[in-house]
Amino acid sequence: MLHFTRLKTIAVLLTCLAGLLFAMPNFFTKESVATWPNFIPKQRLNLGLDLQGGAHLLLAMDQDEIKKDWMVNLRDSARRSLRDAKIGYSALGIQGTQLQVRLTKPEDQEAALKDLRKLIQPIGNAILGSSGNDIEVTEGSEPGTITMSLTEQGLKARVASAAASSIETVNRRINNLGTSESTVVRQGTDRILIQFPGLQDTAELKKLIGETAKLTFHEVHPSLTAEDAKLTAIPPGYKIYPGTGDEGGEYLLRETPVVPGEDLADSQPGFDSRDGQPVINFRFNQAGARKFGAFTKENVGRPFAIVLDDKVLSAPVIREPILGGSGQISGNFTVESTNRLAVQLRSGALPTKLTIVEERTVGPSLGADSISAGKTAGVIGGIAVVFLTILAYGTFGIFAVVGLFVHLMLTLAIMTVMGSTLTLPGIAGLVLGVAMAVDANVLIYERIREELRTGKPPISAIDAGFQRAFITIADSQLTTLACAMIMFWLGSGPIRGFAVTLTIGIITSIFASVTVVRLLISQWIKAQPKGRGAIKVPV
Repeated sequence: MLHFTRLKTIAVLLTCLAGLLFAMPNFFTKESVATWPNFIPKQRLNLGLDLQGGAHLLLAMDQDEIKKDWMVNLRDSARRSLRDAKIGYSALGIQGTQLQVRLTKPEDQEAALKDLRKLIQPIGNAILGSSGNDIEVTEGSEPGTITMSLTEQGLKARVASAAASSIETVNRRINNLGTSESTVVRQGTDRILIQFPGLQDTAELKKLIGETAKLTFHEVHPSLTAEDAKLTAIPPGYKIYPGTGDEGGEYLLRETPVVPGEDLADSQPGFDSRDGQPVINFRFNQAGARKFGAFTKENVGRPFAIVLDDKVLSAPVIREPILGGSGQISGNFTVESTNRLAVQLRSGALPTKLTIVEERTVGPSLGADSISAGKTAGVIGGIAVVFLTILAYGTFGIFAVVGLFVHLMLTLAIMTVMGSTLTLPGIAGLVLGVAMAVDANVLIYERIREELRTGKPPISAIDAGFQRAFITIADSQLTTLACAMIMFWLGSGPIRGFAVTLTIGIITSIFASVTVVRLLISQWIKAQPKGRGAIKVPV
């Protein structure tokens, strides 16, 4: 076990050198690292909110808006389903979390029930005993009426889906600010936590995530205005939308959009070639381009409305069919607002409005104090470990200290390459990893001592010590690794950071404490004078 081939020796040395190179930028300032040659790695370890300060925002989703949007979509689906089945109805009314359907002919109730029940979607997992349906379709209290109700399980699934979608959208928006250090995680049922290290002014961040940015394109009623509809009655399927900016006024639009925001493929800020005003250039995906092209082809000479967050940006008249799937949005924009809106549209609409319920700014001085205290503790602890290890094991203690240094460099290097964020719990994971690496060397050396007491020759004792101790080390590290994986799976935020650091530390400690130290001892044995009894094990 003490024999190393030339190839294996080179591989171990190259691994150690690579770890040193990738970890080295973390010990120098950004300015000095920028002056290094390009062939030297320059990536540094990201510091978390608790180490460098930044913004902490807790957002709450509007569950009422989620229910409202779901009910509107359910009403449109029920209307379309009944129309396709050629079943007449006189009313489709929303009452809270219920949709009341009144049929024209009561005798069509059975056929309507059968048709509407096709809209039920199963949710959950039957194996885990959590299966169910998102809606219930039952007979109403009066003949010829049907009630469609949202289930509690369906509401929970819809809120969970909205939270996941919101996290993805917020992540995309924040990444456009030019950072990959932010953390966006779900907290509880309907809340989202954002931690943005290094950011002290949250105004731009709040603007970026505080708007839903739901862009849709709607058909304008061909003959009735919003004012006339208020005096008479709003036609079924239509809704009055307020205008914004230069447009002002109100518009009577079909509630179901011609092209939904999901079909928007790209949006970029730009300037109008005619007057130089800031505009937003947009492009649909294939499905959106096809729907938009068909609509504009059939409605030349009629206006259509561009709606953002339920407010009409503009309502231009269609001069000619727009078949290319791209267009331009103009309005009372500034350069800053076009840039922000383009980012919001490009990242996708939020499924619901997010409200800030908690906002904190962590000062960088607190992080600097934490780093300073951590450095002081690390230096004192490191000196104590080095002194005690060398005192207890002599030359082999020096080999153990070299292994600890390699372990620490490799851990930092892997975290740097992975783009991990170092937090205070992560530092705790680093310290624990060092302790585990020391423990592994103690096990090996004590096993060697036991073998020497039995009368074995030094080389045989060293070889047997590594072989037998490795089994114990592997068992203990595997149990710790299992705990780290469970913490990463079930935990969030700082717990996950601790678990990641601990997992990397387990892997590198085995390599450093067993492979690297064993290589050093192997080379030490080769350097000893030949002859019987020449080798004396200093443990």
